[in-house]
Amino acid sequence: MSYHIKLEIFEGPMDLLLHLIRKHELNIYDIPVALITHQYLEYLDLMKSLDMEIAGDFLVMASTLTHIKSRMLLPPPENPEGDDEGVDPRSELIRRLLEYKRFKDAALSLEQKEETWSQVYTRTAEAVPDVPAEDEPLLFDFHLFDLLAALKDVMARVPDAEFEITAEAVSITEKISYILGRLESTDSLLFTDLFEGSTTSAQVIATFLALLELMKTRIVKVFQIEQFGAIRLMKAVAETAAG
Repeated sequence: MSYHIKLEIFEGPMDLLLHLIRKHELNIYDIPVALITHQYLEYLDLMKSLDMEIAGDFLVMASTLTHIKSRMLLPPPENPEGDDEGVDPRSELIRRLLEYKRFKDAALSLEQKEETWSQVYTRTAEAVPDVPAEDEPLLFDFHLFDLLAALKDVMARVPDAEFEITAEAVSITEKISYILGRLESTDSLLFTDLFEGSTTSAQVIATFLALLELMKTRIVKVFQIEQFGAIRLMKAVAETAAG
């Protein structure tokens, strides 16, 4: 299934590391490199299986994590000499993560201020976005990595097809129509419900890529009610009246 896609929400390797640290509630000053490296490489393998475009920065970070992991497995020198001896191999990575996090937090603060002012100085729009009920607030810092984590859980439930005789032709266009059809009769839909009846990995991947395409074209919006909670999707824009 040759299908390449690059999304605006597909951010860099630092975002993936911060996502893993938040998800596993880790101390950024004492990162368990073995766990983070394992999780990071799992995400890269999943992205490769989806034939997604992976920036070189992701591969560089994978190499960096592997190098740090190998250094931490080495016994400490008996007679440390020089300024670099005895330095925590993670120190440079932690410094970069903290610096990146400061910029991300500052950007989020500016984004929230922009959102506040946009509600004060409004302009007429042709279409009004659908929103969940008032008791279902959106989590605005949603990442593609949340989707990939949910996809990993779905793929784990699909039986391995080790003895496929013929290749299964799965149309992404058909899956796009399928997703939009599911959203016709409901305000929002659970991410996992998209894969009901999917019995092969090809069907799951085609459905997931169709969802990414709908997100990229801003036809479908994905959100969480709570951080790392269940993922839901809805039509991003209300349909205008015919005529």
